Amino acid sequence: MVNQLTGKVALVTGAGSGIGKASAHLLAKEGAAIAALGHTAEKVEKAVAEIRGEGGDAMPLVADIAQPKQMEEAIGQIAAQWGRLDILFANAGINGVWAPLEELTPEEWEKTISINLNGTFFTVKYAIPYLKKQGGSVIVTSSVNGTRMFSNTGATAYACSKAAQVAFAKMAALELAENRIRVNVICPGAITTEISDNTQTRDVESVREPVRYPEGKIPLTDGQPGTAAQVAQLVLFLASDASSHISGTEMWIDGAQSLLQG
Repeated sequence: MVNQLTGKVALVTGAGSGIGKASAHLLAKEGAAIAALGHTAEKVEKAVAEIRGEGGDAMPLVADIAQPKQMEEAIGQIAAQWGRLDILFANAGINGVWAPLEELTPEEWEKTISINLNGTFFTVKYAIPYLKKQGGSVIVTSSVNGTRMFSNTGATAYACSKAAQVAFAKMAALELAENRIRVNVICPGAITTEISDNTQTRDVESVREPVRYPEGKIPLTDGQPGTAAQVAQLVLFLASDASSHISGTEMWIDGAQSLLQG
């Protein structure tokens, strides 16, 4: 049986852990050559070694998505290696600092916006010339925060960056449609990943409205978070021809969490 992505090349940002790593493995299993990009060399090299150990084709790329020159050079390396780019999973991002508006510093705000929103723009911008050659699929990782859920008080910078990613994707979907490039967004809820490692909360309880969810915040699983592997299955769907007529759409993968907690 021919794999769904045989002959295609995929760039996955944030590929060193969590959703990015799980997706890189699954896309490779389905036949795609993987450019695994992250800001920590050790993590992306480990992810690439694992993919190669499973018989896949992969290369490590180290870059800061918030630095346009680094992203332009990294995507150029993909073209030099494989001569094409078919799938872009713009997944990398941070939670940043969660704090009351009066306490959130301009520097903290700017860092979250720079990495999450500017980073998405740079990633997509420099991939477009290669995607245009044969068409392809762009998938952006947004969040339930800023799209259907606004009760995580203190996450203002994060939520704004995630809402803006959805607007960006819709604009891009229409602009790039004539080039047969689809652009879609995934909005994960609580997923077991390492993103909490780059989250700093400060005094959010002082401004948060008190709400209790006695049966758990995630109705579908009685409170248990989803897994990176589950999100990877959605990424595969949007990367493959199975979603060939879907563009400009956001998809929530949260076990109905945002419907309860919104």
